[in-house]
Amino acid sequence: MKFKYLICLATGIFFLSNLYADQQFQAMDKDKYDSVTGLKGTYNEKEKVFKASFPRTDIKISVDNTQLDPFMGLTSWAAFTPVDENKFMMMGDLVLFQDEVNPVMSSLLNSNLEVTALHNHFFYDSPKVYFMHIGGKAAITDLATGVKKALDSVKEIRSENSSPSNGFAGSAISNKSSINLSSLEKIFGIKGQGKEGMVKFVFGRSVKMDDVTIKSDMGVNTWAAFAGTNENAIVDGDFAILESELQPVLKALRKGNINIVAIHHHMTMESPRMIFLHYWEKGILKTLQKP
Repeated sequence: MKFKYLICLATGIFFLSNLYADQQFQAMDKDKYDSVTGLKGTYNEKEKVFKASFPRTDIKISVDNTQLDPFMGLTSWAAFTPVDENKFMMMGDLVLFQDEVNPVMSSLLNSNLEVTALHNHFFYDSPKVYFMHIGGKAAITDLATGVKKALDSVKEIRSENSSPSNGFAGSAISNKSSINLSSLEKIFGIKGQGKEGMVKFVFGRSVKMDDVTIKSDMGVNTWAAFAGTNENAIVDGDFAILESELQPVLKALRKGNINIVAIHHHMTMESPRMIFLHYWEKGILKTLQKP
């Protein structure tokens, strides 16, 4: 008897939660939502998802010498679904050019939204296109406002330069490197590797795959490599981080004006789950060491 009562109670709660989700969207002022995001959205009643799309029609994009319509995978989008009385979950994918990626990422992070992946979808695309996957959980107005700010960043960049940039700002580094290894060893606190004036530091981590422990030399490591001179250097590298570390590390790197160039995984079925983010920056050596 008690068991049947619990089943009825659980069924009632499930029904009411779904009814509440419907009422949330029905009560939401869709005109207000459109004005906040600057986009027109559609509601999927079956999935209880409100989705807005932003086709990249401002610049023509070719892949393998074929001009693609935004319908063929060149449309930014953000989707929202209720999770409780005051919060919505947002997921999305932004279609970005290389000079848009990091300003847009900073805008999202400053709005307390999450950046969860950054990668390419094509080969031989011109201009080169990147895809930034985003997420968040908050009041819908906060989520929508964050997405709107990111899209505004894109418009601002394109209004200043109608064509995507083909390189980072700053002068090219010297062909002959002269980075001081010992000075960087004092900063990082470990022994580094040196080659022809270039310097590299590796910080190992470990995971398990099929009950086998995998460590640094198998690719589970964070590294940073420096080239050029103290006055004009470049740094590139890769962070091997836990999922819980991704957003704080992204915020720290962007605060230091380090450019993020990829966020993805390198393995499958590892434990704990590892995310790898790649970065690049150039400038005075001491400014590249901050993060």
